[in-house]
Amino acid sequence: MVVPTIFALSSGSAPSGVAVIRISGPSAFDIVGRMAGSLNRIRGMNLRTIRDRNNSKIDQGLILTFPGPASFTGEDCVELQIHGGRAIVAAISRELLEQGCIAAEAGEFTRRAFRNGKMDLVEVEGLGDLIAADTEMQRRLAIEQASGGLSLLYQGWANRLTHARAMIEAELDFADEEDVPGSVSDRIWPDITLLHREILKQVTATQSGRLVRDGFNVVIAGPPNAGKSSLINALSGRDVAIVTSLAGTTRDLIEVELDMDGFLVRLVDTAGIRETDDVVEREGVRRARRAVESADLVLDLSEIDSPAEQTSFLTDAKRLRVGTKADLHPLGDTHYDAYISVSLPQTIDHLRSLILQELKQSWEAISSLGVGRLRHISHLQQASIFIEDALKQSDIVLRAESLRLASDELGRITGRVDVEDLLGVIFSEFCIGK
Repeated sequence: MVVPTIFALSSGSAPSGVAVIRISGPSAFDIVGRMAGSLNRIRGMNLRTIRDRNNSKIDQGLILTFPGPASFTGEDCVELQIHGGRAIVAAISRELLEQGCIAAEAGEFTRRAFRNGKMDLVEVEGLGDLIAADTEMQRRLAIEQASGGLSLLYQGWANRLTHARAMIEAELDFADEEDVPGSVSDRIWPDITLLHREILKQVTATQSGRLVRDGFNVVIAGPPNAGKSSLINALSGRDVAIVTSLAGTTRDLIEVELDMDGFLVRLVDTAGIRETDDVVEREGVRRARRAVESADLVLDLSEIDSPAEQTSFLTDAKRLRVGTKADLHPLGDTHYDAYISVSLPQTIDHLRSLILQELKQSWEAISSLGVGRLRHISHLQQASIFIEDALKQSDIVLRAESLRLASDELGRITGRVDVEDLLGVIFSEFCIGK
């Protein structure tokens, strides 16, 4: 099958100071050579005039050449660094189409890198996360995955399983040989037991990794007029919620995303919790309770010395008890974790530090482990089940088969085993030109 040569604008939409057009495929050098003069098959950079088929000048720019397989995609690649005007980009794109290139689909360059063995599926997902990263911690998490750190972890586990299976096969096939021990159990099963624990730890780390990737979900809950909307405005530094003295002003969930010390924190303001006959407000209370159930942390607000009803439904959630309107009340009550007033900025700063403390405690428990995507969890869990089966089996043949199945599950994470049905979903998350 003939592999088409693809191109895309990789630097974002025009106009811009510089535009980068990326070309990859077997005809990349020939096509660009017809537009800018013949190219040597060496890695380099040249200043060239780019012309159309009528020899009319389109622009002058830098031509970067990356002969395969030493390129991002593993194919011959050329990059055009040109002026970023819309007309220039459009003219060069038209000429590339006329020369036989086809426009790349989202993620097609990275898909080719995967197909040609330049990246595994874990690194591909890390690259996607890196492009989408909004905070410093998201960037750090993604760069570790994109650079292959997590792949090395998974591959190391697969190698240990392969070694164990080889030892079992040696015992089965060469039991009469003097240099093959009569039993491998004492040599491999302690390590397989340790591997089982490591995989279970990784499942926990990956589940908790969403705190960085998807955000730490902080829900502000409490009775009406406790100061919930005032607090979300104060923490976000802008008026995102309407604040009035009327109970029931907030009817629906109000969300705002903040960058706190490099972590993504998602604040959710909720309707005041109370019994009401108002149909709309009652729906708001239902949504508030549902938000609390999925929260990573609940800020349980009540006005200091207020006789307001206790929000007993919060007792099972991880929470901070927050006394509000501290400027109006003495601070004698010690059952609060924090006292705040929007008119006292230092109290808001203190609460922000408590939120970060809770977040960092959750992160520190997993930061020493590579954190994968949620897709990895099912395969890790299945691998742990197969390893557990191997540890429990008495028949050595069945043990070997369970270890093989566990190894296949790890291979599905990195893309080494039947993952074709996943590729369309994963690469569709990428932008055009990557």
